[in-house]
Amino acid sequence: MNKITLSAAALLGLALTSAQAAPVISAQSIIVNPVQPDLSVSVRVDKDATGQALPSYRIGEGLRISTTTNRDAYVYLFSVDSSGEVTQILPNNLGGDNFVKANTTKVFPEAGANFTFSVGGPTGLNKVLALASLEKLDLAALSRFESSQSQFATVQAGNQQQLAQALSIVVNPIPQNSWVTDTVYFDAVAQTPVRTGSLFVGTNVAGASVILNGKTLGSANVTYRDIAPGTYPIKVRASGYADFASTVTIKSGYTTNLPVDFGLRPAPAPVRPAPVVPAPVRPAPAAQYTLTINSTVNGARVFVNGVEAGAIRGGTLSVPVRAGAAEVVILAPGMKTYVGNYDVQRSATIVVNPR
Repeated sequence: MNKITLSAAALLGLALTSAQAAPVISAQSIIVNPVQPDLSVSVRVDKDATGQALPSYRIGEGLRISTTTNRDAYVYLFSVDSSGEVTQILPNNLGGDNFVKANTTKVFPEAGANFTFSVGGPTGLNKVLALASLEKLDLAALSRFESSQSQFATVQAGNQQQLAQALSIVVNPIPQNSWVTDTVYFDAVAQTPVRTGSLFVGTNVAGASVILNGKTLGSANVTYRDIAPGTYPIKVRASGYADFASTVTIKSGYTTNLPVDFGLRPAPAPVRPAPVVPAPVRPAPAAQYTLTINSTVNGARVFVNGVEAGAIRGGTLSVPVRAGAAEVVILAPGMKTYVGNYDVQRSATIVVNPR
């Protein structure tokens, strides 16, 4: 059965606020409708029917997405993961019809569909964008199917900024009151760790060191635990001897023993040190400021540019931020998700209370 990993199908953030007389495009607020249309759409994930919580999905866990519209409309689903990678989820060539009847809820994948959605890495805040339109949209400027056998369309935009530009081209030809968007958020979290194994390297030379898969573990004649199962390259190094090089297989729940007898191996020829190259001069980092969020909702989770910054305790939370664009998302049960976009040029205070 085919599946879409929601990292290659990661989720797209959208700030729904009023703007000027034409769609406003930025990397943080992907596309903002400048008028209030009489069309509405909501998008949800199956662990949160309210859209007010922030559910968690393990990497590899199945996920279903539902949409509801108040008028007959065509719904287009996109995703952006925590790294900003974009994928078009709907429409597709696997039977995912994107027409939604008025005042009905449609679930993707539908019952009996020959594909599933599952959450992929990396971990972090993910977003799903639903774009609803009374007219069928031409997505040629945004995505295309590579061939008639292709199951999913390839998004030409490589990041959120490029997706914003492409979406503005898609919606510009149609009336502003005939399209609308909604966004849902969820956390992608790590899977339950697999059982690990251990490694013991015994040598006849004091002071030997163990290098596993390019990483120095430490001295030989020591047991190293919590190593993921697999086969790795290994080197054992001792002063005055040629390196011992081989591979070693780690098994879950077992200790692998590797005896290394350096014997009378000749020492390697001395290596002349490489000439010292001055380090490049790096530009000074951007100025850092502080955003202070005040709210009566204690425990509300705060995300800045997709990274969780902490929770509001005692009515406040201070977050260090770099100068420039900042997307602030505040989530709490029973509170409407707050999304704000700021051009940070100084320290400032944001007051957000339930609505």
